[in-house]
Amino acid sequence: MPDSFYLIVKLLKMAIPSIELIQALRETARRLRKGAHYSWGHHGACNCGNLLQVITPLTEGEILRYAHSAVGEWTELAQEYCSATNAPINLVMSKLEQAGLTPVDIRQIEYLSDRKVLEHLPGGFRWLKKNMREDVILYFETFADLLEEKLILAIDLDIEELAQRPTVQGSVL
Repeated sequence: MPDSFYLIVKLLKMAIPSIELIQALRETARRLRKGAHYSWGHHGACNCGNLLQVITPLTEGEILRYAHSAVGEWTELAQEYCSATNAPINLVMSKLEQAGLTPVDIRQIEYLSDRKVLEHLPGGFRWLKKNMREDVILYFETFADLLEEKLILAIDLDIEELAQRPTVQGSVL
């Protein structure tokens, strides 16, 4: 994808769509659907905590210990995150950032509040409850679908060029 695409996404404070992030959101939803520990008030088992368990090799307990090295919920941790310091929470926050999420995304994941995601819900816009497992699953799945649409639209594909390429046994080189 062109560098300008990433710049626009960063300026708009939107998640950067990637196959890895889309897969992580879907895997988190799948795990929650299959009964993974979920507790909105628990840093290691809340919305972001469950996503972190998929993105990183960290366990629920390790995420909890890292999160408790700073004060606040994921919302405050995301706002106070500074990639220049070496506080343990920075490891966790940098993993979310590397996955393509911004501090705004992290807050919206925790509160299920991104209007773009909510507007794409099956059946149309509605508010979801931040601490309801089924709402979290629906939010993650819808967020993944939305990012997938953005990723597909960002792919610059020249069909005419592909059609003119020589083939070997019917496949394009």
